[in-house]
Amino acid sequence: MPMLTDKDKSQIKKLGITEKQVLAQMENFRKGFPFACLVKPAVIDDGLIRLDDSETRELAALYDKLAPFLDLVKFIPASGAATRMFKDLYSFLDEADTDSYKSLEDKHPEVHKFISRIEQFAFYHKLDAHFKGQLKKHTREGRYREVLKGLLGAEGLNYGSLPKGLLAFHRYDDHHRTSIEEHWVEGSLYARNKAGKARLHFTISPNHEAAFLELIKNQKPVYEKRLGISLDITYSFQKSSTDVVAVDMNNEFFRDDDGSLLFRPGGHGALLENLNDLDADLVFIKNIDNTVPDRLKHTTALYKKALAGTLMQLKQKIDHYLDRLEKGVTSEQLNEILHFTENELHVKATEKKQKATSDYLKSILDRPLRVCGMVKNEGEPGGGPFWVRDAKGNLSLQIVESSQVDMNNPDQKKAFSGSTHFNPVDLVCFLKDRHGKKYFLPDYVDPDTGFITVKSKDGRKLKAQELPGLWNGAMAKWNTLFVEVPIETFNPVKTINDLLRDNHQ
Repeated sequence: MPMLTDKDKSQIKKLGITEKQVLAQMENFRKGFPFACLVKPAVIDDGLIRLDDSETRELAALYDKLAPFLDLVKFIPASGAATRMFKDLYSFLDEADTDSYKSLEDKHPEVHKFISRIEQFAFYHKLDAHFKGQLKKHTREGRYREVLKGLLGAEGLNYGSLPKGLLAFHRYDDHHRTSIEEHWVEGSLYARNKAGKARLHFTISPNHEAAFLELIKNQKPVYEKRLGISLDITYSFQKSSTDVVAVDMNNEFFRDDDGSLLFRPGGHGALLENLNDLDADLVFIKNIDNTVPDRLKHTTALYKKALAGTLMQLKQKIDHYLDRLEKGVTSEQLNEILHFTENELHVKATEKKQKATSDYLKSILDRPLRVCGMVKNEGEPGGGPFWVRDAKGNLSLQIVESSQVDMNNPDQKKAFSGSTHFNPVDLVCFLKDRHGKKYFLPDYVDPDTGFITVKSKDGRKLKAQELPGLWNGAMAKWNTLFVEVPIETFNPVKTINDLLRDNHQ
């Protein structure tokens, strides 16, 4: 193991990381992470539930009945910069010269699409104001570089440096909305408590705190009046204590020019700490860019409630069985509970544990619980639902990303490609046990599900390590249920032109 200097130790301490953690991270670089062991995809009637219309309504109604007695929060990861949304626009700007509008369509089809339909974007009037009402003239005269710089640059709207949450996503008759504001409205539909308050928690970057607070100050009162509710909006930053040390290609510490260690953010898995800090019963989790205008929110809200109803129905069974185990049960009742853990919780133990015992069953039942919406795979990137075997041979349901799979293994590649559904990040979670005590979420992480990537800094290659993903390894030891939700509930904005899709107009 490498030696840590006094300067290294001081740097590590300031970040809130222990020396033991750093050395463990170094060991991960040396030994690597094992691939997931896929058994098969989770499909309808084999690990994935499909609700009919009647069941959907009944479960949504169950949630509506129980919601007033629950402490609800909507949790939205929103710290990422929007830079990748504008990849095609930046590619165009990096070229030395521009061509005619006609050749633009051939060489830069996405830029052509953006320019030709620019009036359909919610930020159009704001951008036109920047150009003093001359935006149409600029596009007509082929001054595309100026238009793009006006959108992306600090001298204009500065969209290239803002997070997705602060971009104008949708246009209404008398106003436009950022995706943050759309989440306020959506949250009011299913995350409102009996006092008429909707709690929403955003994870943001410190760089954007001032702009985030400015939006809240100016717009929160407007939405509270419009929606007739109270909005309790809180936020947090990704903790520096979740950063991971980087190494060079020889697995030695990567050091900056001043000799200091380089630490990098640990990926979205680091947000488990933020989630763990929330004091709530039931938490809805959804990405910042997955939101729609008001005319389409009904379907989203209905299925959010149905997922929550599914979770509460399952939790009632779990709590019932835990109560029975605490009071004492017969061998026949133990087998009944074992059947439940295997066929409804989908946790199938190795041969040695097939004989039901109270301690084993309590260990399975007494865990954080999540219900994950899954949509039919229509070519969108992302992980999916799978049956996975762990190192001890136990079988369970997990969300698995392609980076976790050995694609050089034909059987594993076949299992991954056979998935019928993928993960849209549509989760409902219960964070407390039946006595109302919060689970300590880091206890339920599978530390072997991180992964290593190759990056560069200042022209030098380095290895970066990401923590187990928030909905992957970070929740690997949770009880999990997969439920199909319609594709209409999944409307991500990965590129700027995604805002031109019908569901964002």
